[in-house]
Amino acid sequence: MSARNFYLVMAVVGAAVPWMFFWSFFAVHGLDVPLFLQSLFANGAAGGFSADVLITILIFWVWSWRDSIKNDVARWWLILPASFFVGLSLALPLYLYLRERD
Repeated sequence: MSARNFYLVMAVVGAAVPWMFFWSFFAVHGLDVPLFLQSLFANGAAGGFSADVLITILIFWVWSWRDSIKNDVARWWLILPASFFVGLSLALPLYLYLRERD
């Protein structure tokens, strides 16, 4: 399997696994976005994990944007909705997929 195909498979897995958890939340609570965001920081453990991931995503945005300019990566902007609607588990392998040449 090529690196590019591996990144694509991991992007699919990185989208599917978090959404299994998100769907269970939305199935119980509906599309209650304020409650969803509040739940990210429901206790110290969840808050610490959420803060860690949010800081990491911010760093990834800056790095990947700069890297996309140097390496002429088309469609860099796709990582923004990927990280907003899923997270780093989709955004990172998606960016690596876009960066990899055939």
